[in-house]
Amino acid sequence: MSSERSEVSQEAQTLALAEQRRLKKEQRQAALEKEAEERSRILPREWAVVQDAPGIGWHTRVMTWNLLAQTLVRRELFPKSDCLKAAQRENMIYREILSHNADICCMQGRHSSIEVDRLTKLLPVLEGAGYNHVYAAGPGKKHGCLIAFRKDTFDLAGERMIEYDLQEIRSGDEAAKRGSSFRTRNIASLVGLRRADSPSEGVLVATTHLFWHPSQAAILLREVSRFRDELSPAESPWPCIIAGDFNFPPDDAAYSLLTGDPLSPEQEARLAASRVVHKSIDPNVPVAPEAATEGAEEDEGAAATESDPDKVITNARPALPADGLLTDAELADMLRQYDRPTSVYDEGQRICTAASTLERELTFGNRAPIPAERHGAYEPNWTSYTHYWKSVLDYMFVLSPPQRKVIVTRLAKPHRTEAVSPGIPLKGVCGSDHISLGAELYLPSPS
Repeated sequence: MSSERSEVSQEAQTLALAEQRRLKKEQRQAALEKEAEERSRILPREWAVVQDAPGIGWHTRVMTWNLLAQTLVRRELFPKSDCLKAAQRENMIYREILSHNADICCMQGRHSSIEVDRLTKLLPVLEGAGYNHVYAAGPGKKHGCLIAFRKDTFDLAGERMIEYDLQEIRSGDEAAKRGSSFRTRNIASLVGLRRADSPSEGVLVATTHLFWHPSQAAILLREVSRFRDELSPAESPWPCIIAGDFNFPPDDAAYSLLTGDPLSPEQEARLAASRVVHKSIDPNVPVAPEAATEGAEEDEGAAATESDPDKVITNARPALPADGLLTDAELADMLRQYDRPTSVYDEGQRICTAASTLERELTFGNRAPIPAERHGAYEPNWTSYTHYWKSVLDYMFVLSPPQRKVIVTRLAKPHRTEAVSPGIPLKGVCGSDHISLGAELYLPSPS
């Protein structure tokens, strides 16, 4: 009997130890999950219903986000941020991307887009969520632009990378036909996506990080229009979505030219002051003693600092007629040749504000006076908000086919100013210095 009791006692002890190990394992797992949840916590986005979709067509959800490149993170630029290390931000970034539940994701980054060394972590997250992707980078850059799309919804019909520095804007000698002000090494990534369930239908998607001058915006619209004409059927051209960091606010000359508004006298003056030729184009330009490093200048053309994007540009000289920079009239004529893009947020938030389903304080026009007859007043209040630098630079535009207007049905509301103060990135709020944009679009089917 004693032997049997001993065996029972040992078995009970074994079971008790196993139970203790199981409980400890569960506790460790719960602690890890809690830690992971805390690392990935972000400020949730509310979605606004804009309007119902008419007729027969299909819906797609699109997001665009400018990711903060880790190589550009410096404490002096983000003195109030509490998550400047890559490990502190990356789970927040993954969660924000996936939280939009988008069919198409466009990703860039502050100044320089997505870094190659971060792709090794980002791509498995996208692939695990059911996305294929196209990645493109400019020559000599360690970063690029990425378009991800749901593999069960779209097939890749074509892709193209546009190097702005190599694009010709007129005939003439080498300098005049390119009309370059800076060598930026910036690119646009274009893809054609064919619907998996209806191969005759699809959408063209372009994402970019522009140099701040409107000449690159004009080139982008030209190349998107050309790519659409080459890729989609002439009798029923596909709609186009153009999203990214355009590096100019809604009251800038570039925005007005792109959307078809006439230039104001103030915009003409700022545009005239911007016509310079940088040392990256003309090596004979003397280097200013206080200039930044050559690598930093080339990366963004030395266009701006964190505090003042319209300051006098260093390492540059005034442009001459032989340099071939586009005049105001030439810029307007170049853009006039193509269909005008419609801003998804400017149109959608205008409708919501009129219907009292969106607060006026979430619009750009609430803090910057724009005449009612001009575009831009209903863009988000902010798309970039840091301690020193606060602006609207990111957009989502659409080009609708003839007689088939793309309709905005839902929008991800912008964050309130107090929610992103004193400046992002912030733990529990946002993992980048930019705020993502998201929209649901209705695309009418060909009749």
